[in-house]
Amino acid sequence: MIVDGHVHTPFCPHGTRDTLKHYIENAISKTYSSISFTEHAPLPPSFKDPVPTKDSGMDIKRIDDYITTLGDLKRTYEKDITIHIGLEVDYIEGYQKEITNFLNQYGPYLTDSILSVHFLLSGNEYVCLDYNPASFQTLVNETGGVDEVHRLYYKTLLRSIEADLGPYKPTRIGHMTLSNKFQSLFPTSTSFAQETDAVLEKVKEKEYSLDVNTAGLRKPYCQTTYPPLPIVKKASQKGIKLIYGSDAHKAEDLGAGYDQVNLHLQD
Repeated sequence: MIVDGHVHTPFCPHGTRDTLKHYIENAISKTYSSISFTEHAPLPPSFKDPVPTKDSGMDIKRIDDYITTLGDLKRTYEKDITIHIGLEVDYIEGYQKEITNFLNQYGPYLTDSILSVHFLLSGNEYVCLDYNPASFQTLVNETGGVDEVHRLYYKTLLRSIEADLGPYKPTRIGHMTLSNKFQSLFPTSTSFAQETDAVLEKVKEKEYSLDVNTAGLRKPYCQTTYPPLPIVKKASQKGIKLIYGSDAHKAEDLGAGYDQVNLHLQD
């Protein structure tokens, strides 16, 4: 069965205007058994989005429309494909209570969601790790080096897995090596195998699943999946449930890169 477990929508303030029907019918044409819409959840009310465009998450005023619209489409296409209503929820250090409150309110309406880390707290400031190379450079300057940015990322990622966010906490960990997005511009001095192994162990312990995210293949300074395929293979060998996700922000990117992942896992 072919699925895409990480798909964005026209409700994304920094995405495409492709319609939800366009995404769904593209998935049906590719004979997918299911598609999970995982739009960026609204950020905590008291959190100030650090990106200049202030568009990292969905507007809270649109969440009800998002859920209702997908519910209608789910019923319309129920004979053709399984549609999951989900969100990509940001774990933000220090905002656990607000995140939990949000999940308690909207979690009952969701059927598949992802927990991700995009924002890192360095000193007293939050920086969006993957916004652009300049934001990554800011983190390098504030933490004292490229390796330190990665260490901070993995430390925060582990905290997200361990965090108590209530009964509706997403149990799939999104793009676990997102700190590699600009790796050709900011090479590291180590593989961070110890850190990634620790993440896999914690995911396995919690019986969570892993987002095998192919978006990195489409990023010019990354060119690898999140996580890289050797880590995907290691996760598979540990018995961790793997969910392919294109992280598509436009309909044409559904399933992009899946063939490369499959070929590697069959070696």
